[in-house]
Amino acid sequence: MAFTQVYNAARCSPSRASLLTGTYPHQAGLGHLEGVDVPGSKGLRSKLLDRVVTLAEVTKSAGYYTAMAGKWHVGIGHGVGPWQRGFDHSLTSPFGSLYYPDQKLPAATRNVYIDGEKVPTSSPRVGKGYWYASDMFVDWQARFVRQAHDEKKPFFLYMPFTAAHFPLMAPPEDVARFKGKYMRGWDAIRRERFERQKALGIIAPDTQLPPPLPNTYDWDKLSPADKDRFDTLMAVYAAVITRVDRSIGTLVGNLRKSGDLDNTLILFMCDNGGNAESGPDGRLEGKGAPGSVESVVWGGMNWATLQNTPFQYFKHFTEEGGIATPLIAHWPRGIDPALRGTLVRAPGHLVDVMPTIVDVSGATYPKTVGGHDIVPMQGRSMVPAFSGQTLKRGQPLFWEHEGNRAVRDDRWKLVARFRQPWQLFDMATDRTEMHDLAASQPERVRTMARQWDEWAAASDVDPWDDKYDRNLTGRSRMNWGGANEIQRVDALRK
Repeated sequence: MAFTQVYNAARCSPSRASLLTGTYPHQAGLGHLEGVDVPGSKGLRSKLLDRVVTLAEVTKSAGYYTAMAGKWHVGIGHGVGPWQRGFDHSLTSPFGSLYYPDQKLPAATRNVYIDGEKVPTSSPRVGKGYWYASDMFVDWQARFVRQAHDEKKPFFLYMPFTAAHFPLMAPPEDVARFKGKYMRGWDAIRRERFERQKALGIIAPDTQLPPPLPNTYDWDKLSPADKDRFDTLMAVYAAVITRVDRSIGTLVGNLRKSGDLDNTLILFMCDNGGNAESGPDGRLEGKGAPGSVESVVWGGMNWATLQNTPFQYFKHFTEEGGIATPLIAHWPRGIDPALRGTLVRAPGHLVDVMPTIVDVSGATYPKTVGGHDIVPMQGRSMVPAFSGQTLKRGQPLFWEHEGNRAVRDDRWKLVARFRQPWQLFDMATDRTEMHDLAASQPERVRTMARQWDEWAAASDVDPWDDKYDRNLTGRSRMNWGGANEIQRVDALRK
């Protein structure tokens, strides 16, 4: 079954921290990326703190074999790796962006960790032959399943892909499959996707498609060379995603062969919305074929708008385009057969994964560990939905990232960008956030803003300052959504 209104935390490290712990990112210590450690802060500490427990620690206490293969990015640089947070075995890339064994990575990321041991990515211990990371991670997961069988234990596996993190990389033969498929442009394909989403029932029939942002390029005014370049950017992205799909298919096939598939709960989603970093132009640089180890490919804002159809804005922001990521749940023995293929529309969040896993595994979520008080779970279990029951939530959902903030209470969503006023939207009739109701409902705005303030104060959400992230200091944080930091010929702009 698919959950159509499930949310992440707008960025990779905060989302992974929330997923792993069942708490909001600041409570876990990762209100921003691993590299942002603010002295005196409680929520911007660059690592998972001792006041939270991970899914691996909780399931391990219930007798599960625990393992992960993929990106960590929640504290290795600060002495917190998966081998210290409940994982029996792990193959982990400390930060991400890993695709190939000979990739030109910064020195700090040119290694992986195998059960805590630093190993060069080029080592044959990491993978067979000239591997591609999405496939290599699945090979490790297959090994973990065999080990769990040998130990006669149920297993908890965590597989955070590095795809589709920039710079985008995929084998040239896969990129070639998609070359030319996007020459009709982002506007035409976006409208087609929008209509298909309505036909599938994913969004309401009367949903409105937001107009492109002000610095979106008019595809029809681009030169043939520009069109070819942009088509290449999206072809690489499509190849990356297709290889993720293929790898998941391999994982499912392995579980079927081992006899585990029917009684394995699989939860799949993404950790942020489409990425508009690099602005309207995207990036296509370096030597070699696009998608190869010597290329530098970023999709950019125009294609991110397509990827986020039908929502507005992107990764970093708390509009739906930054935080909405539908979740797929697969569990033949646990989901009522009559519900297979159905959609669940109740709002959900990454904080709901921990209660769900606790519910399914029979584990006990602790109140204290090693003398530390543990932050209570912030979500609610999704398990009732597996038998068709209505999911109920006792409190609103909250967000903060880089000063962008939001609160969702049932059908109502209050959202604001950094240092901007609150906007109010009715998610039941306006999921694409087209009609701001703040002026007509000031009391609701005040009430929900007060809820956000109270949550922030209780959840270690410190006031944001752009100086905390050197990548925000000295440039427009809006270069992909309205400012004119990236200049091109006016005729290209709508």
